Amino acid sequence: MMDYHASKKFDFEKQISPNYSFEFPFERTFHYTEKRQWMQENWHSAFYWIALYMILVFGGRAYMSQRPAFKLKPLLIIWNIGLATFSILGAIRTLPEMVHVLRYFGFYHSVCNPSYNEITRVSSYWTWVFSLSKVPELIDTIFIVLRKQNLIFLHWYHHITVLLFTWYAYGQQIAPARWYVNMNFLVHSFMYTYYAARSTGLRPPRLIAMSITVAQIAQMIMGFFVTYYGYQRQKEGICQMTSDVAKWGLLMYGSYFVLFGNFFVESYFSKSRRNPVKGKTL
Repeated sequence: MMDYHASKKFDFEKQISPNYSFEFPFERTFHYTEKRQWMQENWHSAFYWIALYMILVFGGRAYMSQRPAFKLKPLLIIWNIGLATFSILGAIRTLPEMVHVLRYFGFYHSVCNPSYNEITRVSSYWTWVFSLSKVPELIDTIFIVLRKQNLIFLHWYHHITVLLFTWYAYGQQIAPARWYVNMNFLVHSFMYTYYAARSTGLRPPRLIAMSITVAQIAQMIMGFFVTYYGYQRQKEGICQMTSDVAKWGLLMYGSYFVLFGNFFVESYFSKSRRNPVKGKTL
């Protein structure tokens, strides 16, 4: 028979988790502890992926310099639709937990308590998949190289820093990751849907592209804020956040804000460049 303390813990966990109307078997059976341990021991393998990425990207640019661009339209359509679908599913599965926590437990809990990973298995599973997805997302750049499009610093810098930060932070079990994951899934849902539409030959209104970039900048501002908030609460001993992750997070989001802000001005207000360059977000 369940004792009193176990019963109270069970009741608390029921309250702190949203009532998902449906859970996939792989979500119900997911255990984050094994994945966290794996990431703690293997996060540095992200450097190998980055090394391979840099070789393929810059070696590929040299290789393509004297060759005609590949079209790759069917593959590009499939790729963007796939990432858009993944991002939409991720948002659908993680946002209910975020909204539930904000509504019933407040902003402090959303930034400083990692119940999204420790208690709610649905959001825990999608946080793990989110972390892994930063490797296949590197393929975005391969399309740019093979199609001989303009490759800006923001694009490849963003990819490598996101991968490193995400893999390292996952192993540290930081609570603000709830915000990072939800914002990323939500913004990517719109961004990759837009890219999927463009890859089919459609030309959505310019305002949509501008709105997506504004959403990316807003994401960087909010990412910086929740990281700083968590860092301050962590110094008081009341937040699941490590100092090193907080400092790297502040540096990362601060640099993103500057780069995305410059990207916005150059893409939409510079007289010499009227067509927005493809960008990405965390």
